[in-house]
Amino acid sequence: MALRKFGFIVTGGALDPTRHRMVMASGAFEMIAVGVSQPSQGPAIARELVDDGVQLLELCGGFGPVWTARVIEAIGGSIPVGSVAYGPEAIAPMQALFND
Repeated sequence: MALRKFGFIVTGGALDPTRHRMVMASGAFEMIAVGVSQPSQGPAIARELVDDGVQLLELCGGFGPVWTARVIEAIGGSIPVGSVAYGPEAIAPMQALFND
C-alpha cells in the first residue's frame, strides 16, 4: 500500500483546530496540517485524522514524549506516529525562540 494521506499536527499560540487547517494535495498524495494551541488537543485531532483516512501522522516537537504517547494511545496505535525532535545543537537557539 502506498502512502497517500499524511497528517501533521503543529502547536502554536492561539491556533484553533477548527480554523487553522490546510490541505496540500496532488492526484497521488494529500497532506492535512492542523494547528492546535495546546498539546492536550492532539489526541482528539489525531482521532479525527485517522477517521479521515490518514495513514501516517507526525507531531511537531511541542508535543514532547508525553503527549506523543497520549496521541498514540488515543488512536490505539492504528497508524505510525512520529514526533519532531531536535539535537543538542538546537538547544540554545530553541531556548532563544521560546524565551518570553
